[in-house]
Amino acid sequence: MASLEDARRIALALPGATEKVSWGSLHWRVRDKGFAWERPLRKGDLAALGDDAPAGEVLGVRVADLEEKDALIAAEPDVFFTVPHFDGYPAVLVRLDAIDVPELTEVVIDAWLDRAPTKLRETFLRERGSGPA
Repeated sequence: MASLEDARRIALALPGATEKVSWGSLHWRVRDKGFAWERPLRKGDLAALGDDAPAGEVLGVRVADLEEKDALIAAEPDVFFTVPHFDGYPAVLVRLDAIDVPELTEVVIDAWLDRAPTKLRETFLRERGSGPA
């Protein structure tokens, strides 16, 4: 089980990551491109989700494209979900109480990799021994 504080720690450990409060919620960015954010559910989200609405903390994360979004939701619907507000947008919502910290780390790093500038991303991957993307 992960928490918003885990997400914050993971995000801010990434090169070039910054934190700001926007619309009353925490957002993490790399070179001013958002990759993860606190996403409390709003009235319309709760209405759309009905009984499936999670009660715990929710994190939004950027994904590479709509295919990746659909794949994550299909593979782990208890962890990943979306709301109509994100229709057509490459992002998923994460139930933090349904994901462990190692998987959350992977998800946040993938979101950062999607938004980071090429040189920063390649340096990060090389230092991890993953090579360039």
